[in-house]
Amino acid sequence: MLELKGIKKTFNPGTVNEKTALRDLSLELADGDFATIIGSNGAGKSTMFGAIAGTFFPDEGQVLLDGEDITFVREHVRSHYIGRLFQDPLTGTAPNMTIEENLSVAYLRASAGKKGIFSRITRREKEFFHEKLSLLGMGLEDRMTNPVGLLSGGQRQALTLLMATVVTPRILLLDEHTAALDPATAAKVLELTRQIVEERKITCMMVTHNMEQALELGSRTLMMSDGRIVFDAAGSVRDGMTVEDLLRRFAEQAGKKLNNDRILLSTEEGK
Repeated sequence: MLELKGIKKTFNPGTVNEKTALRDLSLELADGDFATIIGSNGAGKSTMFGAIAGTFFPDEGQVLLDGEDITFVREHVRSHYIGRLFQDPLTGTAPNMTIEENLSVAYLRASAGKKGIFSRITRREKEFFHEKLSLLGMGLEDRMTNPVGLLSGGQRQALTLLMATVVTPRILLLDEHTAALDPATAAKVLELTRQIVEERKITCMMVTHNMEQALELGSRTLMMSDGRIVFDAAGSVRDGMTVEDLLRRFAEQAGKKLNNDRILLSTEEGK
């Protein structure tokens, strides 16, 4: 479904700030896979998402989606069929627009092609938005005419999740989308994520700093270091793994210990 072939990306080449963020990165993701991703600071997790979403073009390699080469397809075009959530709840919504208007933009962008932004939302579609918002359990269906800027961080992130999936995307990228939320709200948004992904059978990739989540959620766990995937676990191999197993395998494959403080802290808290 998704294939990355030998992706390489160096930022600021030829300067003192030169950094190779992705090194011969290759990955095959099957239709319906839900992969959780763990990695050290600067491992290339978000940069990999950027290559998939079209934030930049790679120096080398290919990005294929359903067999189609999208390596040099512009980001705004890919946004028609690739959903993405960021860590910051303020990213992904327009604060001065209402909940209904934000959903309308997301719906038209993903469903109506090039002429979508010039289309109008019908009463039937507004009722559809109301129904989907009610499933979040946050009362947002009764605040559809309120500006998004009045919502809490958790409400905005839940709305962003709904916007990214209001039309089922071909692939959903979640970049630590619950990390900035308080524990109770993060748990609620994460459960909403699990429900939506499972019910719609969405192909999904989720970066997380929580090792237990990396093993409990989805069907596959990837570990990244220095711009490449150093460990890939699925099926019965993943089912029997513990957090300690993951840390050990990372050290073996990467040649160093995991140095992400948030990951290590979450590991200690889970004991």
